[in-house]
This record gives sequence, C-alpha cells and structure tokens, in this order.
Amino acid sequence: MITYRNLEAQEITLPLFDAFQRRQIVRKCWRREAKLWVIRDAPFIDEWSPEDYALLVKCLQNTVDSGGIVYGAFFEQMLKGFVSVEPQLFGGSHKYMDLTSIHVSADMRGEGIGRALFLMAKAWAREHGAKKLYISAHSAVETQAFYKAMGCTEAAVYQQAHIESEPFDCQLECNLEDERSK
Repeated sequence: MITYRNLEAQEITLPLFDAFQRRQIVRKCWRREAKLWVIRDAPFIDEWSPEDYALLVKCLQNTVDSGGIVYGAFFEQMLKGFVSVEPQLFGGSHKYMDLTSIHVSADMRGEGIGRALFLMAKAWAREHGAKKLYISAHSAVETQAFYKAMGCTEAAVYQQAHIESEPFDCQLECNLEDERSK
C-alpha cells in the first residue's frame, strides 16, 4: 500500500532517496520551432548523479523552510515519489505557484502515484491563494502526456528564470480555479 504525507525539512536527507530510482529513457521530445510544437527524436537517458541528489536535497529543504510544501509517497516505508510547490505567488494576475518538482521512482511508475501527488500539490496551492500551478516540465513525450492528462496547458506567461535554467523544458500551467466549485 502506498502512503502519502508531507515531509519535514530535517527528514529530507540523502538516505531518504536510497530506494528512489530516477531514470528515464527518452526517445522523443517536444520542441518549439517557429512558434509551433513538434515532436523530434532526442534520445538520451535522464539519470541523476550523486551531485544531483545532493542539490535536490538542498532545494527541497529550502522549499519547506521557506513555507512551501513537499509531499512524499512511500511504499514499504521507502520514498517512491515526491512533489514540491514553492510558496511565492508570481505572474501578476495569473497568481502562479511554482510546482518545482514531481518525480516517481522508475520501479513504481504507472501505479497512480504521480496523479495523486499532482492532485495534492494542486489542493495545497489553491488553499494558499494560487489560481494556477506553473510547471517547467521535461519535454519528453511521455512526461508531456502526463501533464496533459492532468489538465495542463501551455503557460500564458513564461517565467524567464525557468527558460534560462532549462531551455528545452515546456512551460505549462494548470488552472486551479475550476476546482473551487467541486
């Protein structure tokens, strides 16, 4: 059984990720060419190094310390997924909150963990005054299919820092206001 809970900054350490497998075999990606989105061959393996995990730990701790949220998904007491949302509103009237990460361990994909974590992130952001989630998302076809299934569309306003940091990412948003009436 998978359990979900918010993570405290002090428990976000390297050993928390011992059973987490960040590996994605990418074959095709979305690319923006002449203002049109097209699918291109872009084969590579996306796998985190020890340095990537160390940076991730610092970033997630900072998210919690600054008032944001990190939710974890656990299977047999091992972290198998997580999502983080920053607390700051940006984008003027769009009132975005930044969904800075959502990942599911390679050995647990397809179990609904990503969907559950995404819905938790949406609820938290809505409760904290956001109108939309902003996502600078990996351009892999499979990743984009997930976000589309979750109701995401191209962002109305792009955040420049994300574009500079990850120029091949797709800049997305997810409207949270529709959820208020449910």
